[in-house]
Amino acid sequence: MRGSRFGALALLTVCALVPTAGGAVAAPPAVGPDATALQAALDRVTATGAVAEVRQGSAVWRDSSGKSRLNGRQAAPVDGRFRAGSVTKTFTATVVLQLVGEGRLRLSDTAERWLPGLVPAPGGDKITVRELLQHASGLPEYTDGLLDGDAPHDRFRTWTPAELVRRAVKDGDRNRPLLFPPGTDHHYSNTDYIALGMIIEKVTGRSYRTEIDQRIIRPLALRDTRLPSSSPFLTGPHSHGYEPVEKEDGTLVPVDYTTVNMSIAGAAGEIISTTADLDHFFRTLLSGGLLHPAELREMTADTSGDGWGLGLEMAALPCGTIVGHGGGTPGYRTISFHTLDGTRQVTVDWTDWGTDADASPAALALMTAALCPS
Repeated sequence: MRGSRFGALALLTVCALVPTAGGAVAAPPAVGPDATALQAALDRVTATGAVAEVRQGSAVWRDSSGKSRLNGRQAAPVDGRFRAGSVTKTFTATVVLQLVGEGRLRLSDTAERWLPGLVPAPGGDKITVRELLQHASGLPEYTDGLLDGDAPHDRFRTWTPAELVRRAVKDGDRNRPLLFPPGTDHHYSNTDYIALGMIIEKVTGRSYRTEIDQRIIRPLALRDTRLPSSSPFLTGPHSHGYEPVEKEDGTLVPVDYTTVNMSIAGAAGEIISTTADLDHFFRTLLSGGLLHPAELREMTADTSGDGWGLGLEMAALPCGTIVGHGGGTPGYRTISFHTLDGTRQVTVDWTDWGTDADASPAALALMTAALCPS
C-alpha cells in the first residue's frame, strides 16, 4: 500500500535503476542457480526477515534470511506465507482476460456497460476494460486519506468495493473529475482493479474471489494461496510484518500489523501467498496454461510505452525484458518477476517496519543474479 500503490513502488524503483535493454532474456544455462551467490544477495535484502525462490529451468533454489519476528530468535520460515499486495492484480487481470477469451467480455467494453453510473464524472462513461487493466482510465486513487504510510487508519474495518470506488469518484455529494480523459495517459490507480473485480462479478454472477479461486487457485493447486476477504488473520507459517507509528515525542516505534483486514485492498491487493505458489502461477500463466494465445499476447504487450501490460508490470534488466508485479501491504514487500517464457523466475518477500535502509537496490541485485546469471 506504500505510495497508495499496494507496493508497486518496488517495481518503479527497479525501472528507475535498470538501463533499458531490448529483447527477451536468453535461454537458461545448463547449470542451476548459484546458491551461495543467491543467499548472499538475499541476506542483503533482509530488513527483519526475507524469503525467496529462484527457478532456472527445472532447477530450484529456495531459502530465507533473518528472523520471523523483530528481535526474535526463530528464523524466517522458508515456506512462509505473506501478504503479496498488488500481485493480486495479475490474478484479477487473468480472470478478466479469460472472460474475454470466452467471449463474455470485450476489452473495448465500457465500465458503464456493466456498471451503469459507476463513474459519474464527465468522460467516466467512456472508460474501457482495457484502460482499467492498463491504468489508463484516469480514475483517482481511492486510498487517499485512508492510510498512514501503508497502514490503514482503521485496520479492522470491512470495506465493500462500492464504498471504495465511491471514495474515488465522489467528494461528498460532488463528483470528482477524472485525472485525464480515458486512454490519454497512465496513472497507477488501485481504483481501476476494484472496478474490474466488480465487473467480474457482474459478468459471472460470482465474486472475483470465487472466480480466482475456481479458475486459478484450485486448478493450479496453490494450496498456500487465498483471498482472505474480511478475515484479518495470516495463518500457517509466516513472518510478522510491522509498520512505523510515531509517538508523541516524534520517535518511531514498530507496531505489528500482521493481523489486518485487507478488504481495503480487495481485487487490487488482498492476496496471501508464498514464493513457490507465485512462481507456479506466473510460470503457468506465461507458458500459456491459463490464457489463449491472443489474450496472453495482449497481456504481455507494452502498448503504453511506460512498462504496463494488462495486469503486468514490465522492466528491463541487462539481459532483457522481465514481467511480473510488485506488491506491498502493511509490513510486507513483494517482487515477483519472470522472463517472458517463464523459464527463469524470482519471487522475494521481505518484512520491515520502515526504518531500515531501502532494500530495493538489494532486491534488484537479487533479481539480476536470478534472472541474468553470468
